[in-house]
Amino acid sequence: MFPPRPDTVTVPARPEAIPIAARETALIVVDMQNAYASEGGYLDLAGFDIGGAAGVIERIKVLTAAARAAGVTVVYFQNGWDADYQEAGGPGSPNWWKSNALKTMREKPELQGKLLARGGWDYDLVDALTPQPGDLVIPKPRYSAFFNTSLDSALRSRGIRNLAFCGIATNVCVESTLRDGFFLEYFGILLEDACHQAGPEFLQQATVYNVEKFFGWVSTTADFCGAISQKEP
Repeated sequence: MFPPRPDTVTVPARPEAIPIAARETALIVVDMQNAYASEGGYLDLAGFDIGGAAGVIERIKVLTAAARAAGVTVVYFQNGWDADYQEAGGPGSPNWWKSNALKTMREKPELQGKLLARGGWDYDLVDALTPQPGDLVIPKPRYSAFFNTSLDSALRSRGIRNLAFCGIATNVCVESTLRDGFFLEYFGILLEDACHQAGPEFLQQATVYNVEKFFGWVSTTADFCGAISQKEP
């Protein structure tokens, strides 16, 4: 599939195993904020089931530790906007109409200013996943982290070509960013057991299918960690 190189390890994946070099790989931790993974956060208040978030947090702890040890860059995303929601767009923006956080605040005025506002608890990363020195933290105003952010230049300046995705939500920000990465010539690997969807389980299955068939590769926490933990020749 790929020409052999002496500095690669092979990650078991579907539809086929994929060789990667640690120094050319980033672990992408998508939106592991209180908004998406904690009781009382935006997703919970909007009526989505966050029952899978605790398991995702534990697997991401394993992934980040293995990534740092192997020399894989760890990148955290934080989704949201300024405290006045100017970055969210007004009624002239489709985001104003489709963002469930903005809709929830319009339906429940007592929540105004509390959901996904930079500087607030909802916006913060969960305590269990604190960035370490050398990690990157990229704020993003829309589902895809490639839109109006420094992500692409930060990755290219480090020679990164491979992106391994974990986080929430599989079918929204994870898939949106992985798809955009595909169009920008990044090799995307979805770590399916370290992601959780927003909505019914079939949405998780749909994203896994889309990635495997059209946009990248699908692997697991154990297989990814096992591969990158190998000694490169």
